[in-house]
Parts: sequence; C-alpha cells; structure tokens
Amino acid sequence: MPNGICWNRLSAIFVALAAMAAVALFGGLSVAAPANKTHSASASADAAKVVAALDTEFQRAVKNNDAAAIDRILADNFVLVTGRGQAQDKAEQLREARDRSATYEHQEDTNRTVRVWGNTAVVTALLWAKGSENGKPFDVKLWFTDVYVRTSKGWRYVFGQASLPLPATR
Repeated sequence: MPNGICWNRLSAIFVALAAMAAVALFGGLSVAAPANKTHSASASADAAKVVAALDTEFQRAVKNNDAAAIDRILADNFVLVTGRGQAQDKAEQLREARDRSATYEHQEDTNRTVRVWGNTAVVTALLWAKGSENGKPFDVKLWFTDVYVRTSKGWRYVFGQASLPLPATR
C-alpha cells in the first residue's frame, strides 16, 4: 500500500461514485417505494435479463467491430476508464471499430453479475479478450464493470471501468 492508500477500497469507492454520477446524469432512480415487493423483484429480474443480453450484444459488437451496434448501445456521453487510467469516449470506441485496429479471436465474459437499482444497472464480469491490436497479439483476462441507465430510448451503456490485465495462469 503506497502512502497508506488501500487501492482496492479506492477502486470500489470510485465505481460506486461513478454509478451514482451516472444515475444523476442519465435519469435518476425512482424514489417511490413499490407497492408490491414481488412485482418490484420481478421487474428487477426482468431488467437484469435485458441488461445482461444488451451487455452480451455489446461484447459481440466489439468482437465484430460492429460500429452501428456500438453506436446504438453507448450513451452519447459514454466514458470508459481502462486499467491503466486512460479515459475513452464514445467517439474513440466508434473510431476503433471502424478502423478495425483490433481483431478478436475471443471477446467473451464469464462470472457475470447484473444488479439493478431502479433505472440503473451495474454489470460485473471477467472478460477474456484474445486477438491483435495494430498487429501486436494480445491474450488477456480482466475484470470490468459496466453501468447502464434506462433512458426514454431504452437501456444505454454510460460508464465502464476495466481492471489491469490479470496475471497469466499456467
């Protein structure tokens, strides 16, 4: 822990703050308590299924460099923070897809969890990405967190954060 800072705790706090910021910026939470808890749980489960399918569609769009699908899924003010601390916006994501700077053999996730709070959903999963970028091969596994917000046009991916690549296991 350099300088006494707990980086895991700071990362968790950053993700929570980012999710709250996304809620504030992209539609907020419903503040009315549901009259029927069963209905609320059912609605959350249905929303979780929709968001899980949308996140799978996004991973497939990245793998296939499908700029049209990426454009449809990402919010206009989308931000991705990489494990190395670089921020990318929607325009950069679209440019990379159109330029096909990366080609993928694999772009799939496992260990996915989707949590829904009103109009906000948070997806956490372990991603395996393998391919080449600008002619250089890569084969990495990393954790990511994606934040989706329900808008008048449906669910949109508003914020993502990725871990550093995990150490290779043999």
